[in-house]
Amino acid sequence: MKFNIKFGQIKPSYWLVMALFFVMPMAFAKKSDKILIFSKTAKYHHQSIAAGIQAIIKLAEENGFVADTTTNSKKFTTENLKHYSAVIFLSTTGDVLNNEQQQVFENYIKAGGGFVGVHAATDCEYDWAWYGNLVGAYFSNHPKQQEAVLKVTNKKHLSTKHLPEEWKRKDEWYNYKWMAPDLNVLITIDETSYDAGKGKMGANHPMAWYHDFDGGRAFYTALGHTDESFKEEAFLKHLLGGIKYAMGKKK
Repeated sequence: MKFNIKFGQIKPSYWLVMALFFVMPMAFAKKSDKILIFSKTAKYHHQSIAAGIQAIIKLAEENGFVADTTTNSKKFTTENLKHYSAVIFLSTTGDVLNNEQQQVFENYIKAGGGFVGVHAATDCEYDWAWYGNLVGAYFSNHPKQQEAVLKVTNKKHLSTKHLPEEWKRKDEWYNYKWMAPDLNVLITIDETSYDAGKGKMGANHPMAWYHDFDGGRAFYTALGHTDESFKEEAFLKHLLGGIKYAMGKKK
C-alpha cells in the first residue's frame, strides 16, 4: 500500500499534533529524571553540605538524571515540586518549612513522590510529626567522630548490594531518641566496636533504612557527616542506591 500525500495537502494542525506526539513523552521523561537537593539549615550547619551537593550533582550527571539544588524553602510549591521524582534533605536542621510548605510537601509524597534524608535530616522538624514518620527517627546526640563497624542486614537493596556484611569506616554516629515502627532496616551499627556515648541504643541501633510511606518512598542514611564521605566510593554507591529507590527506579 502506498500513500501519495504531498506536504501542501496536509493541514498545519496535523504537523502540530505529530510534533506534540514526539515531544511530550520526552518532556515527561525529563521531569521524572530530576531530583531536588534541599539543604536549608536553621540550626547547626554541616560543613560537608557543600561537598555533598557537588557529589550528588556528579552522581546525577553520571547516571542520567538532573539534580537541582536550593536552600530556599519558597521552592516548596505544588507547581515546582511536581517536576521532581525525589527530594533530598541534605543535613537539614531545625525548622526549615512553614505550615503551608509542609502541607505542599505532604501532598507531594502522597502523590507518589520520593524522599531521601542524609545525616542531619533527622535533626529537623521536631514539631512536625508527619515528617518524623517520613524520615523515620529523631536525633538525640552523638559521640566524637570515630571508626566503627557497620553491619549490613539487607544486601538486596540498591543502596547496600555492593557493601560487605561488615563495613568499617569513620563518621559521626547518631543516637536517636525516637524511631518510627516498621522501618526496613538496611544497616545497623555494632556498639561494641566504638564508644556510643550516653545515648547508646544497644543491639538494635539502625543507621540506614527505607520504607513506603503515605503513598511515596523514603530512604534515610545517617552516614555523611564528613567531607571525606562524599569522596568514598562505597558511601557514594550507597547514597546513589537510596536516591534511585526514592526516584522509583528498580535497577
